[in-house]
Amino acid sequence: MASKTTEELFKEINELRKEKNAVILAHNYQIPEIQDIADYVGDSLGLSRQAARTDADIIVFCGVHFMAETASITSPNKKVLIPDLDAGCSLADSITAEQLREWKALNPGAVVVSYINTTADVKAESDYCCTSSNAVGVVESIPDDKQILFLPDKFLGAYVEMITGRELTIWQGACHVHEKIGELDLAEKQKEFPDAEFLIHPECGCSTSCMMKSAMYFNCKDGHVYSTSGMLQRAKESVAETFVIATETGILHRMQKENPGKQFIPASEDSVCDYMKMITLENLYDALKFEQYEVKVPAELADKALLPIERMLQIS
Repeated sequence: MASKTTEELFKEINELRKEKNAVILAHNYQIPEIQDIADYVGDSLGLSRQAARTDADIIVFCGVHFMAETASITSPNKKVLIPDLDAGCSLADSITAEQLREWKALNPGAVVVSYINTTADVKAESDYCCTSSNAVGVVESIPDDKQILFLPDKFLGAYVEMITGRELTIWQGACHVHEKIGELDLAEKQKEFPDAEFLIHPECGCSTSCMMKSAMYFNCKDGHVYSTSGMLQRAKESVAETFVIATETGILHRMQKENPGKQFIPASEDSVCDYMKMITLENLYDALKFEQYEVKVPAELADKALLPIERMLQIS
């Protein structure tokens, strides 16, 4: 049987979406075709909000597994599908619920702040969730006399620690894509594009050195640390015409689409999340047609995991 063309897939996905009252949510790191057909494209926080408020019967989450889990937690009465069950996350895999319970036992009374990039099991053991766009606000909402266990991203934790002035106890996990983006990558791009503005994700290995303004290789007077939603907003508002983007390359599609007169360059062409790229038009079509690969968090676990998410959303 001949494979469908992109045009045919778009048409049939749109028909299935209407027929099944489905909503398609896509993360900023998805391939261009997925972003173009999605109802909503955004970061983890924005997509969490969309999942919680949608009146669709089916949510198709074009992202990685923990994101579909979060949608299942916030919308327990919806059917949540992910086009590829193997779309995982190295950062979410860096800590288990058992490891967190052991860590909590060593730090009795501490408040646990978990990045949204965690499994449902880990969220259920947490007091607050956060995303890169609201991590500072979440930490600032916690009384000063409380010890905070921040997990799992060590670079985001160090960034939040620097911005808030709070001493955090930080888990040593990292995103395998962002961890590799370093000062040397930025320095090379700065030589090539001396007038560019640098937008840097706080998960990057270079984010804290940029904030200190004392990096060995990279003079970051024109460097700013933002979540992906913050990057998109900055790209619109800035008078700069050229930007170097230090995050997963998928976001460049949306940036260019929203700012056609500006130039966007990846800090590293190798900053590609293979897990995010596992979602394709073909498996999106199959997920909708056959309503396959449902992600359903058990009710008892979902109830526990919902509390830290709700606390996060209230603060945001």
